[in-house]
Amino acid sequence: MVTALLWIPATIAAAAAQTLRNAMQRSLTDVLGTVGATQVRFLYGFPFALIFLGLVTAVTGEGLPAPGAGFLAFVTAGALAQIAATALMLAAMRREGFAVTIAYTKSEPVQVALFGLIVLGDRLTMLGAGAVVVATLGVVMMSVKPGSRLTSLARGGPALAGIASGACFALAAIGFRGAILALPEGSFLVRATTTLVFGLGIQTLVLLAYLALFDRGALIGSFRAWRPSLFAGFMGALASQFWFVGFSLTSAANVRTLALVEVFFAQIAARRLFAQSASRREIAGMLLVCLGVAMLFAAQ
Repeated sequence: MVTALLWIPATIAAAAAQTLRNAMQRSLTDVLGTVGATQVRFLYGFPFALIFLGLVTAVTGEGLPAPGAGFLAFVTAGALAQIAATALMLAAMRREGFAVTIAYTKSEPVQVALFGLIVLGDRLTMLGAGAVVVATLGVVMMSVKPGSRLTSLARGGPALAGIASGACFALAAIGFRGAILALPEGSFLVRATTTLVFGLGIQTLVLLAYLALFDRGALIGSFRAWRPSLFAGFMGALASQFWFVGFSLTSAANVRTLALVEVFFAQIAARRLFAQSASRREIAGMLLVCLGVAMLFAAQ
């Protein structure tokens, strides 16, 4: 029972680490561009993932599970979807507030629940499904500004980029959970960390190749800005480690719904780092998110 509930503190820790990583990447976007700042979390995170795997295998005494074709297909799909999600999120942040962009991406849980049911057969209880809907409504309340019209999404802009980012993050979550489940052996911790290493390895290779061919300036700039990039990479790897532990223990929909607590961390970061404050409407949305999270806990 204790192990089964570890996904809860793991998810909260992941959300906190991810907020710090997002804030650091946001500051790097102006210097390195969207793709350059995107690759920082992968290039500088990969060595930390290898360290995590070494520590996990040393502590558990387990060997590495053998990856099969199913694992490689899932982890590759998850890795590519996460690259697209991160790039879209950072692009939206350049035109919209930090906290509001994070809120746009949090349309993700509904999409995760749908993709999880279709691809992995992960089912939610009625209360769990209600938690997803209530929490997502809270995010919508935070995101839609007074006087705005939903038809404005058709014209593009940061809202559309943020929602598309959420869809890609949803596909990434399903891909990574599918990869973890596809490994034939190992404890939840070893399978989660093995998936992390493969995912970050693929992402690092893809983005290094892209930048070397199409944007060498951003690649060289990321090496010059190694100090903030190193911190962003570490926080990204740490967040992913906790995300993957959560995915190994429960459905992706549960993890990504609880991950909505990130909107609170994002508000703190927005206030402290970017001098952006929350309105009454956004606070009301946060309360709905709290209710959704409480319903999720009750469903467990």
